[in-house]
Amino acid sequence: MVTDRPDINQVLSQMREMKAQVHAPGSSMPGVSKIGGEQGDAVGRADFSDMLKDAVNNVNSLQQDAKSLAQSYERGDAGVDLPQVMIGLQKSSISFEAMTQVRNKLVDAYEKIMNMPI
Repeated sequence: MVTDRPDINQVLSQMREMKAQVHAPGSSMPGVSKIGGEQGDAVGRADFSDMLKDAVNNVNSLQQDAKSLAQSYERGDAGVDLPQVMIGLQKSSISFEAMTQVRNKLVDAYEKIMNMPI
């Protein structure tokens, strides 16, 4: 019945590979630009707007995937089971809650900056 769910070991190995790619010399992450000379003294500087845009797009993608899974399950598609749908819905819910918390912290920081005496 359950055919398309990934094995936990497979997921862990994928996470380790991604971590190795991020920390590998010469690798680059989306939203991070290198600053410095050509001698290898470059320092990564994150472009905040790009990182925020990527995070919002990721949350949107997770929500659309969860909606698609739920609709497939409701139609009775054979390749979609209930645990898969529930996990997708939880992923989208948690990512949305995290994005909301980030937004709240940004608004709070903006208000504190605006209220600082000059």
